[in-house]
Amino acid sequence: MPISRRQLLKTLGTATGAAVLTGFSVEPEFFQIPLLSEENPLYQKPERPLTVVTIGAGNRGNVYGNYAISYPDEMDVVGVAEPIPLRNERYVKKHNIEEANRFTTWEHVFKRPKFADAVLITTPDNLHYGPCMAALQAGYDVLLEKPISPSEKECRNILALAKKTGRTVAVCHVLRYAPYFEKLHELMQSGAIGEIVSVQHFEPIEHVHMSHSFVRGNWHDRNATTPIILAKSCHDLDILRWLVGKPCKKIVAMGGIKWFRKENAPAGSTPRCMDGCSVESTCPYSAMKIYYRGKGWTYVFDMPEDKSKHGEFILEKLRTTNYGRCVYKMENNQEDHYIASMEFEGGVTAAFSMEAFTSYAGRRTRIMGSMGDIVGDMDTFTLTDFRTGKTTVYDNSSGDGHGGGDWRLVRNWLQAVTQRKPELLTSTIDASIESHVMGFMAEKSRKTGKIEGVRV
Repeated sequence: MPISRRQLLKTLGTATGAAVLTGFSVEPEFFQIPLLSEENPLYQKPERPLTVVTIGAGNRGNVYGNYAISYPDEMDVVGVAEPIPLRNERYVKKHNIEEANRFTTWEHVFKRPKFADAVLITTPDNLHYGPCMAALQAGYDVLLEKPISPSEKECRNILALAKKTGRTVAVCHVLRYAPYFEKLHELMQSGAIGEIVSVQHFEPIEHVHMSHSFVRGNWHDRNATTPIILAKSCHDLDILRWLVGKPCKKIVAMGGIKWFRKENAPAGSTPRCMDGCSVESTCPYSAMKIYYRGKGWTYVFDMPEDKSKHGEFILEKLRTTNYGRCVYKMENNQEDHYIASMEFEGGVTAAFSMEAFTSYAGRRTRIMGSMGDIVGDMDTFTLTDFRTGKTTVYDNSSGDGHGGGDWRLVRNWLQAVTQRKPELLTSTIDASIESHVMGFMAEKSRKTGKIEGVRV
């Protein structure tokens, strides 16, 4: 199957190295991983679109909500709650929402009798619990953005109420639905590389992404939102648990803030990048370079429709918001490097590393089995069978975010709700609670320096 030149060269380089060391074939077999498709044998076209109320019309609310634009016969967004007027107005217009179903905050939604089938919750992390509990009490099914909650007690409360009410709560662990990880999971669980012995998993955040989201951005304060191990990496803890297929028994973690500190501010730096900073032109974290000259990451600014006004609009945001501040002079408290080691049932071990200071993004994973190994980077992964010497390259191409997982998650959730079959989902609240407990225990270990048990 077709594969990009970059991927081909990279893969051939890996295979050639293996051939020199082991005598394995240098002619790998290629396999194209399939994308979102109605050919899934479990797919059933719904009799009518599932009606949904979106609570939180920011980035993720639009990512998931946009599914209804492309698949109106499956999903219909009939209401929205969003306190930022421009976001509210744009979402209403995009989905043609009636004025009566337009709300400012989530509390207003539940003052009305139930008027839709389900609720999509994409509020800030610390505002997941209230609307989720209210939705369950009102009889709605829920698609809940991760993390479930910054509090272990609240996570468990949501789980208990979901079981009591019998409603479906899907957590947006979208990597489980990415074709890349689905195929990886299938091969690992089928015994393609024998018994799983250990896993190394690496999440490179990418240095600008770190500065944008966790130094200047909405998640810069762990106390007001969520610790970074949950805010950014509960995806990774979850995918490790899912890939291994066995419960995590204990975890130990370390991490800290190495670079984004006041004492590392360069001489001549100013509180804001546009205030005459003498090193602005060479600083990799310059807000002027990232947002104004580069026009990157500007989705957070709710840009005006008139593109001729974008420049001045961005400058105004850099004058008045945290996005224009020096990264060394923020009130940030999220770790810029974090490692965790885990032991799963049966003695399988996993090493996880989350790093801010990379020039690239995209998770890297190495899986060691008794009869083979797998090396991947979310573009492709290569399976080498020790028994035959055969190498197979699995190529992942996707048309949406998180390696193709975003819309596959939405479709699976819609199927689970319309068919009343939660088992069609792999990230129900029941399954997702464990990786959150792993995150809470990792944080406890990081603070105490002790190995912590994981009990769900």
